[in-house]
Amino acid sequence: MAAQRGFDRLVNLSDAVVSIAATLLILPLVDTASELGSGGLGELFADHWEQLFAFVLSFAVICRFWLIHHAVFTRLDGYTRPLLWANFLWMGSIAFLPFPTELVAPSGIDDPLTSGLYVATMCVASAAITVIQWIAIRNPAIQAEEGRGTLTIHAAATSTVAMLVVLLIVLVLPGVGLWALLLLIPAGILGDRLTRRAVAARGTA
Repeated sequence: MAAQRGFDRLVNLSDAVVSIAATLLILPLVDTASELGSGGLGELFADHWEQLFAFVLSFAVICRFWLIHHAVFTRLDGYTRPLLWANFLWMGSIAFLPFPTELVAPSGIDDPLTSGLYVATMCVASAAITVIQWIAIRNPAIQAEEGRGTLTIHAAATSTVAMLVVLLIVLVLPGVGLWALLLLIPAGILGDRLTRRAVAARGTA
């Protein structure tokens, strides 16, 4: 059953979770500021480059997931109970991301267990947003009138499959580590191309 009442609260709650998760990423770096010595910032950054890398990576990941989530929810004006729970799963994965981020920093980006947990968290978030889009497509009543018919699952599904491949690489080839996430760039290009093709096909149907 579709519901419109409280939709804005759902969006605001999602945004709040993203904001808190992004803020938590910087806290470990704030703690390192007390270690600033005679070597200056250069030495401090050299000693904690893994934490800096993990922060930049996770901040970019959270921003990317928020952009995808935002693009979907700007096309909606209501929700169903399954969509609500799928969104809770998405929020949970975003809220959890600072934990594997903190593990990656000291263990290195090529540790299979910590990197695997990191990518697995991304897989959950990507799968959740894929399910959200699938539910929205199957329930036109919750789609905003001006955006009706523009939602497709191609980009999200492609991204999820690519992340599963990355997870497999991280676990099987530890030396590659989180650099395997670079595979998401061509996957994103492919997903966007499939999305444009699907939308164009609907327009000519």
